[in-house]
Formats: sequence, C-alpha cells, structure tokens
Amino acid sequence: MLFCTAIDAVNNLVAAQKAGRLKLEMRKYHKPALLIIDELGYLPIDKTGADMLFQIISKRYEQGSLIVTTNRAFKDWPEIFNNDSTLTAALLDRLLHHTETVVIEGKSYRMKETIDI
Repeated sequence: MLFCTAIDAVNNLVAAQKAGRLKLEMRKYHKPALLIIDELGYLPIDKTGADMLFQIISKRYEQGSLIVTTNRAFKDWPEIFNNDSTLTAALLDRLLHHTETVVIEGKSYRMKETIDI
C-alpha cells in the first residue's frame, strides 16, 4: 500500500523527470497492490502534472486498486487538470470503470470536537 497526496505525487514525478529517473519513480506508484491518492483538486495541477497523474491512473487501470479522495464533483475535474477536458474524460473513463463511488456528506470528521456556536 502507498498513500500520497496528489500534489506530492506530481511534485515527486516532476522532480524525477528532471533528474532523469521518471521510470524508476513511476514504478513506485504502479507497484503497490493499493494506491491511495488524497486531496485531488485541493491545489491546481499544471499540464505536466495532469499528464503524470494520467499516466499513474492509466497504468493502474485493471492492474491494481486505487482510492482517490477529493471534495470536487466529477463535472469540475477539468478545472483540476489544467482545463484539459480530453485528458479528464480519458482519466475518468479509466477511473470510473469497475468503480465504487462513495459520497460522504455532513460535518467534517476533523471538526467533530468543535462546539457549534
């Protein structure tokens, strides 16, 4: 199992590409039986980052389990991926095939101790 935030994965892969070790770094995201990508859409992702995440999801398609957490609706995902609706459609096609989508609504778990004023 590997847990990472979306932006950390992008930053690691971009740095690996610049250092000439992208294939090696990409294996880190392809190899685990379960990959959890957290906070997708929390920070914007440029074209290079969008391409990197697409490569991860595309390679894992029907090969390994993947959990993606986000607070963004699927219709808003092109904004996450540099307004590239073609890449987003291809990514969602792979991601949503054989998928169980869980929508969690209500108060934040992190705020459960907070008293409403």
